[in-house]
Parts: sequence; structure tokens; C-alpha cells
Amino acid sequence: MKKIILTALMAMSVAGYSHAEGNAEAGKAKAVMCGACHGPDGNSAAPNFPKLAGQGEKYLLKQMQNIKNGDRNVLEMTGLLNASSDQDLADIAAFFASQTGTVGYADKDKVEKGQKIYRAGIADRGIAACAGCHSPTGEGNEPAGFPKLGGQHAAYTAKQLKDFRDSKRANDPNSMMRDNAYTLRDDEIDAVSQYIQGLH
Repeated sequence: MKKIILTALMAMSVAGYSHAEGNAEAGKAKAVMCGACHGPDGNSAAPNFPKLAGQGEKYLLKQMQNIKNGDRNVLEMTGLLNASSDQDLADIAAFFASQTGTVGYADKDKVEKGQKIYRAGIADRGIAACAGCHSPTGEGNEPAGFPKLGGQHAAYTAKQLKDFRDSKRANDPNSMMRDNAYTLRDDEIDAVSQYIQGLH
């Protein structure tokens, strides 16, 4: 009897974490509406809209699910995903993940400071190095669901860091980003965001 209950619990546990397998080709057509803000291939030209091209599939899917269910509030996305199924979201994530992201240019006056924060953190304030989760090259960590940062618009990155710092955004696992950004100053956020914009 114990084996049956244990097997049932394990099956329910696995089912709870499973998600639809994304199809990039199907996602291309489904992502047409996304192109207005994020660019047809996910390389947004507007600095307030994130680049999605080359972003990790797991991360993209989580963000869309969080936006759809209200765990992440993005005013510009209000209602846009309501009619999308789990398969639709998985396909869109697969499409954007299959695209090649572009890299911007960093403000040369901020690169040194931003690089130091990105690679080493700020030890005396308990701020961990961004590279620890997002990789030294900014490619992220797809299996862990940590996003790619390299080449992302500085304005977008800065806004996300400030939102995490001020607890306006709270869909980070175990408060990892909120805890890390809590004592970041605006000038530090600006510098590391500029560094990330040119990181490749």
C-alpha cells in the first residue's frame, strides 16, 4: 500500500512540474503579435522592451506564465496572453529561444565600474557577482532557468533591477534577485546595466 501511495505522489509531483514541449516553427506564427514591441525576431529596437532573441526557453516560458497568471505585472502585456494555451506559450518561447540576439554598446565611462560589479559583486554589502548565475559571458544558465543578460537593453535591465530592489517585481525564485539588488544604488545599477548591454 505504501508503494502505491508513494508512486502516486511521485507521479503527481512530476506532473506538476512538466510543461508542453515547444515547437519553434509553430511558435513563429504565434509570435507575430509579439513582434510589434519585441521585434519580429525578438530583437527589440525600443530600449524599454526586452530583447527576447536567444533567451532561454525555460526562462521565457516561466515569464509568460507568470504574466498570464498575475505573478508578474507588466502593464504593457496586460491581457495579451490570456487566450494563449500552455502549448502556445511553449511554442512562442521555443521560437524566440531559437533566434540570435544582438548586442548593443556600453557607455565607455561606465564599463569599468559595471564590469567589476558584474564579475565580482560588492562583497562588503553582500551583493553577489551577476556572473555567478548569468555566466561570465552573459549567456545565462538555461537548465537553472537563469536568463541570458548579454546584449540586453540597459534601460530595461536597470528597470528590472530597480523593480527587484524595491519589491515591485517578486517572481524571482527564493527572492534571489530581490535580496541581491536590495542595497544596489542607482549609479551602480546604471553602470552594471550599461556593461550588460555591451556584454557578449
